[in-house]
Amino acid sequence: MALRVLQGMMGILLLVQASMAHAALSIEIIGAGEHQIPIAIVPFGGDGILAQSIHEVVLGDLQRSGLFRPVDPAGKSPHESNEVSYADWQVRGAEALVIGTVTAQTNGRIEARFRLLDVVKQTELIGQAVSASNDQMRAIGHRIADLIYEKLTGDKGVFSTRIAYVNRQGKNFRLIVADSDGYNEQIVLAQNEPIMSPAWSPDGSHLVYVSFENGHAAIYVQSLYTNQRTLLADFRGSNSAPAWSPDGKQLAVVLTRDGSSQIYLIRPDGSGIRRLTFSGAIDTEPNFSPDGQTLLFTSDRGGSAQIYRMPVDGGLEQRMTFGEGNNFSPRFSPDGKGFVYTHRVNGKFYIATQDFQSGQVEILTAGGWEKKPSFAPNGKLILFASEARGRGILATVSSDGRVQQHMFTQSGDAREPVWGPHL
Repeated sequence: MALRVLQGMMGILLLVQASMAHAALSIEIIGAGEHQIPIAIVPFGGDGILAQSIHEVVLGDLQRSGLFRPVDPAGKSPHESNEVSYADWQVRGAEALVIGTVTAQTNGRIEARFRLLDVVKQTELIGQAVSASNDQMRAIGHRIADLIYEKLTGDKGVFSTRIAYVNRQGKNFRLIVADSDGYNEQIVLAQNEPIMSPAWSPDGSHLVYVSFENGHAAIYVQSLYTNQRTLLADFRGSNSAPAWSPDGKQLAVVLTRDGSSQIYLIRPDGSGIRRLTFSGAIDTEPNFSPDGQTLLFTSDRGGSAQIYRMPVDGGLEQRMTFGEGNNFSPRFSPDGKGFVYTHRVNGKFYIATQDFQSGQVEILTAGGWEKKPSFAPNGKLILFASEARGRGILATVSSDGRVQQHMFTQSGDAREPVWGPHL
């Protein structure tokens, strides 16, 4: 098995500060993509306050990706294609240019019309209008950034997605959902007992999680639209590590009701429970493949924590990780070609990926307290729990290891992160 350690983590350090109220996270960006695209984003015309706000969202999103280098548009303010002098932007070193206007409409909605221009070829790449209600101004900015990102990189953007995580302050635990940049924080559950292992339903409408509110680990499903909670699993012993199937018709859970921790399948209403693993060891942390046909899971059946794969319908388990140290918390990549996991060796925890076909392992992070990885839905970023400045934080690393973000909560420790699906 080939082992390759990715370098290039250290580089430019950029602090993207919260520019509006209610940002749950402040973000530090460490490193940059190998080939950054020089892009000029001209503040939009029209309503000044709205235009500035949307400009900040688009610029912040693209900066956080590490794939774009902003070009200062100072002194130039075109808002339509016929106002653009491509020679002026070529002199500034821009390869892409974003212009547009923002209008507050009489029906309470906001409309942003923007154009993405190729400065080198002097052509228009996108000309589109994006609208939303006036309380979803940031959603407009995220959508524009997603469209720009996809057009210039060929990969779908994830700026409009959401993340979930647990924030702990003393004995208080809060399960939080927020936009990918930390804004629009929504408290799903707050209590004085631990909350663990949140997981998104495939359509992003529900979270499943483990709560200790009754003195032991039980699994709940909660709607993010109605807040209705359903007790999914509360069997004798421990109920833990829930994971949704891609079609949303079943979940994998870990139960100790028959002895040691084993993996079971269960429907979202709590019916149809079926045992899947039958070992005398600890089998835990299941995760479905994108096609729903196989599971990855962690087991110590070989004497140490390692990652295994097996068919969802039952069958032979295959060990996936070997070598020195322990490996756990596996999560399939969105394309199903590999997986991300936590690798522990010599007292340090690292985020690593492995390719199914080649078996190649890549260590993406510098090591420390780095756990619970999950892919962004485009497969280009990985969210995980880490520590910095004496606090539990969230972090992301690009799938090539070149760009890493540290995401600090306003207070308390952040744990148990998971990236939500495209909506």
